[in-house]
Amino acid sequence: MSKEYEIGLNNFDTQTRVNAKSDFISFWDDQAKKLSWFQPWIKTLDWKPPFAKWFVGGKINASYNTLDVHQADNAQKPAILWEGENGETRTVTYRELYLDVCKFANVLKSLGVKKGERVTIYLPMVPELPVAMLACARIGAIHTVVFSGFSATSLRDRIDDSRSKLVITADIGFRKGNVIELKKIADEATKDLDFVEHIIVLKRAEAHLSLGPKHTLWYELMKNSPQECKPEELDSSHPLYILYTSGTTGKPKGVLHGTGGYLTHLYSTFQWAFDIKNSDVFFCTADIGWVTGHSYVVYGPLLHGATEVMYEGSPDYPKISRMWEMIQRYGITIFYTTPTALRMFMKFGDSIPNSFDLSSLRLLGTVGEPINPEVWRWYFRTIGKSACPIVDTWWQTETGGMMISPLPGIETIQLKPGSTTRSIPGTDISVVDENGNEQPPNKKGYLVIRKPWPGMLLSLWNDDEKYKNVYWSKFKD
Repeated sequence: MSKEYEIGLNNFDTQTRVNAKSDFISFWDDQAKKLSWFQPWIKTLDWKPPFAKWFVGGKINASYNTLDVHQADNAQKPAILWEGENGETRTVTYRELYLDVCKFANVLKSLGVKKGERVTIYLPMVPELPVAMLACARIGAIHTVVFSGFSATSLRDRIDDSRSKLVITADIGFRKGNVIELKKIADEATKDLDFVEHIIVLKRAEAHLSLGPKHTLWYELMKNSPQECKPEELDSSHPLYILYTSGTTGKPKGVLHGTGGYLTHLYSTFQWAFDIKNSDVFFCTADIGWVTGHSYVVYGPLLHGATEVMYEGSPDYPKISRMWEMIQRYGITIFYTTPTALRMFMKFGDSIPNSFDLSSLRLLGTVGEPINPEVWRWYFRTIGKSACPIVDTWWQTETGGMMISPLPGIETIQLKPGSTTRSIPGTDISVVDENGNEQPPNKKGYLVIRKPWPGMLLSLWNDDEKYKNVYWSKFKD
């Protein structure tokens, strides 16, 4: 392996892995104590295969841990630096985000939304999207975000399955210079769904908007809404959200994630992988409609009080240099994107990124698919100038957060182009053959996770049997 890839951030913590290996339950118990709990738990893990409950008896709230905890010291710190495809910008501080979330939580309550009820969010990548998510979390409602590129049929399937009584959308969104008529799609999706009682519309365009009896404008509702809303003290396993898989192999599966375990997993992995500092500017290019956006655009960064860049639009519009312009403009220090995007950028050569000042970068990441070694090396040398570790992460909707990844926030290891390297502390991951026997190095097989971890899904929404059959039927033990 080339000495070129012996690179880290001068972190040499060996104790974390030792502690995790000796007793993974006690290890995660210690990690959970870094969050703010209203009431401590009485049992760290209740494992009745295939169902895991973490931090049983503990009371917590995701909105409180992402907003309230930062008000004393970081209220005026930017939480979100938002940029639209057309160049429009907004800065939202932690104080402003807190107030908007409280106000919108009160809006939801005024419309009759109660703890445990579902709210479908069909919004573009605008700050109101995390506001809506965190407002749901604040009152114990379960948010189900639907990617704003999905059709009316896909949206309807998800609203119908979750039985959401309230839908949040916008009049329009923007993508590659095109205007997406989101409200029209939402109206078609909710037609004749009598259980949908309210549709909140975020109005962005100047054009007149036709409203029906179920429609109310976001800003009208927010205008006189109270600015304080006490967070619900929720059980650790209280469902935080449903996120539907793409459904390419049948009906979409509603992956159900809890609160206490999920937040513990994100708090830990965000620190371990990204070595987050108070001065960092973090940019994950994922859409919040996918799990990467939930975990590492919304919850992970905000748990740490980080400043993050949020972008609405295509990464190559109106110019292929859009991402590099943004890194230079905002002084982005951590850049987390997909191999697909990198392959597209690489195709246009080195001269474009080389014409921008990317010296603020100290860490690079990839997510969503394997990255081939050629693209990894280009990313390392051309974008990172051979000075930034690459955090190549493997995980999926069901795991909640990273499971296999380099972790420069705690350790310095030899990086390998195209490899996610090691499993995170506190997990037990192997590759096995058809009969469940562990495979030697460089042999293909089935990736299996042998022990529960805090970020794992609770189940599939309203379908425990499918959960058992899909994830637990191949290998019995």
